[in-house]
Amino acid sequence: MARILIIDDDENFSEMLSDMVERAGHDVVTTATIKGGLEKAAEGSYEVVFLDIHLPDGSGLDILQGIKAAPSSPEIIIITGFDDSGAAELALKNGVWDYIKKPSSIKEMQLALLRALQYRKEKGHQTPPAALRTEGIIGRSPVIGACLNLVAKAAHGEANVLITGETGTGKELFALSIHNNGPRANKSFVVVDCASLPQNLVESTLFGHEKGSFTGADKARDGLVKQAHGGTLFLDEIGELPLSIQRSFLRVLQMRSFRPIGSDKEITSDFRLISATNRNLDKMVEEGQFREDLLFRIRTLQIDLPALREHPEDIRELLIHYIARLCEQYGIGNKGFSPEFLAALQAHDWPGNVREFISTLEKSISEAFHQPTLYPKHLPTDIRIKLKKSELDMDSGSETVHELHPSTIDSIPALKTYREEVIANAERQYLKRLIKASDGKLKEICKVSGLSRPRLYALLKKYNLSRQNL
Repeated sequence: MARILIIDDDENFSEMLSDMVERAGHDVVTTATIKGGLEKAAEGSYEVVFLDIHLPDGSGLDILQGIKAAPSSPEIIIITGFDDSGAAELALKNGVWDYIKKPSSIKEMQLALLRALQYRKEKGHQTPPAALRTEGIIGRSPVIGACLNLVAKAAHGEANVLITGETGTGKELFALSIHNNGPRANKSFVVVDCASLPQNLVESTLFGHEKGSFTGADKARDGLVKQAHGGTLFLDEIGELPLSIQRSFLRVLQMRSFRPIGSDKEITSDFRLISATNRNLDKMVEEGQFREDLLFRIRTLQIDLPALREHPEDIRELLIHYIARLCEQYGIGNKGFSPEFLAALQAHDWPGNVREFISTLEKSISEAFHQPTLYPKHLPTDIRIKLKKSELDMDSGSETVHELHPSTIDSIPALKTYREEVIANAERQYLKRLIKASDGKLKEICKVSGLSRPRLYALLKKYNLSRQNL
């Protein structure tokens, strides 16, 4: 007997679903709101959660990670009465078990529940994995947790892995973590920065060459593919690999053999491939800049790393970790930080992600070298200016959120509520301006904002905006 949670405000549907669950011999609990769903998920040990998207107090998509973070880490089955491919994509990317459109047959929902429970039973019989070596990956947010779960899954096998994410999100750290948690951990981890390979030396760098095979080849040299034999080959920024080399490398992946420049002998290399990119490889395929067959080969598993602005709750932990590391590196005592310093870091959008964060912290510590505490004044001037401009723009926005009047203290909301409303208003105004400026063109909106399509769809739904009607 399993415990099932239903989060749906449609009383008739909820009653029908409850009856189905009880007839299958399981316990069922129902609630009609996001707030109630999160509370019950945190309190009880549920195997499966049926979750509606459109709820009275918000979108069910916004609480996917909150439910998955519950103690029992339940499987989630989305149930919705609306056609929305963007919502389906977002839900599936967040690891839901199934996405079912109302009205659907009882048989379809019974089968989804049966398969989810069967999966959990089989998963429970597996040998618990050893503690994951995270190689300096800092963060406990749901999005980072989801990425680490994929690292653990990838580490157990030999499948090719593609890691995507903006510059500075830590793609090499995640690749190293996959390597160090897998069966090849004691072998070599060979890094190839495809973006920095000289155009005329790409082939010899990867595959090696014989002495005298070209001008300057005064001795034979092994390529990086051979050096990775037995271990892992990490191709960083694989989107920069020239088309001519993509064809050759595809053959290497298929045959696990290659021929160095100037040699008539085939050499074999047994390696695990992990690739990374900050580019949209699907778009590059459409534009003829990347081979589709190679993309199929390198993307058996995919890990999409979030931008730092998408998990600001990890900034405090990142701050504590890197202050300690940098102070030790500089040979100075550990520093504290003011609440305002932390708030400033959390308010910044970090286009350079964790790499920019570390660089900023280095500059701040250098500025406050002989002082025990970090304050906003120690931040680089460009960041302070950007934050102040953003603050002033928000203050002068056309839509005012809770103007605070000292004479009416009862009208002043809690700081958390006020902050959430200010942020929501800023996001809504930003999206309205961007949609208008781009004439609602999806690609332009995503390119300028840096948002993924699923995240954009979620925000449009959250703020009841349309790309066509502004």
